[in-house]
Amino acid sequence: MENAKQVADWNGSVGERWAADQERTDELVRPYGDAALAAGVIAPGEAVLDVGCGCGDTTLTVAGKVGARGRVVGVDVSAPMLAVARRRAEGIAQVSFLEADASTAALPGPFDVLVSRFGVMFFDDPSRAFAHLHTAMKPHGRLAFVCWRTPADNPWAAVPAQAARKAAQMDLPPADPHAPGPFAFGDGDWLKRLLEAGGFCDVRLEAFEAPMYLGSSPRSAAEGVTRIGPASRIALDAGPERRPAILEAIEAALQPHAAPDGAVRLPGRTWIVTAKA
Repeated sequence: MENAKQVADWNGSVGERWAADQERTDELVRPYGDAALAAGVIAPGEAVLDVGCGCGDTTLTVAGKVGARGRVVGVDVSAPMLAVARRRAEGIAQVSFLEADASTAALPGPFDVLVSRFGVMFFDDPSRAFAHLHTAMKPHGRLAFVCWRTPADNPWAAVPAQAARKAAQMDLPPADPHAPGPFAFGDGDWLKRLLEAGGFCDVRLEAFEAPMYLGSSPRSAAEGVTRIGPASRIALDAGPERRPAILEAIEAALQPHAAPDGAVRLPGRTWIVTAKA
């Protein structure tokens, strides 16, 4: 099964953590999603597909843009996150959700716009996935999504992850920069070629940056990044016996980045991607 590992992760502990931390996570990444939705220029009455909708934050925002005459479908593989999304959208007639792998599932199109907030970087075969998504679009439909640039461009992820690796005392092989995961589309040229191979044209990537608020103190920030984010995967793989050392190492690494009030904010750098069917 394609994307089997991702489906298992997002229906296991990873998806459960994201569902439990929905409010905090949405607050962290909402500026990036809002930038992508603005680039999509969504109009009243349009039909929109939200790919990798998670707990439904962007889906609900889109529902307000399309209004009662439009419709928005959120698709995700994570049952725990979709349960949160459905509760949040109760009573909003133009919203529906689909538990499915958007890269292969039958999608209830055609759609005027496909959007995503950090939901398209996990496909095993991204070129084929984008080609499949293309089939769900209306002629001249629009694509707009946000994805992370490289780990080196994102101190919010790199600083804690580097500290976690050292404290975990794990011999990790070099990562494949194009492997499914949050930073799979950091290489903008490669991403553009993927989209063009999937049938999209007029592909444009715009750099967008916003501060990531990690916590009110280095300790709370360390606790947050070991629940969600690249450092959380390292902490999970290292096992519970290494968790205290990992927390301490991340806290120490974040200390120099704390503001006078203790809060930790580090840059988050993304691509805002737009294209046409």
